[in-house]
Amino acid sequence: MRFLVLLLAPLALAGCGGPEDAAPGAIRPDEARALNEAAEMLGPNSVSAAALAADNQMDRP
Repeated sequence: MRFLVLLLAPLALAGCGGPEDAAPGAIRPDEARALNEAAEMLGPNSVSAAALAADNQMDRP
């Protein structure tokens, strides 16, 4: 029984790894597609940080 556990443990752990070609921090294609769609929706509605900074400077006495 002990031999069987020692034999099967490395096999079970080998199944826990991710794909070898995935880089650390990489996202899946469906995640990339969702991020691109969100960026397209936000693009026309976004405000530049420079415009916000200029507006804040004008509000100060």
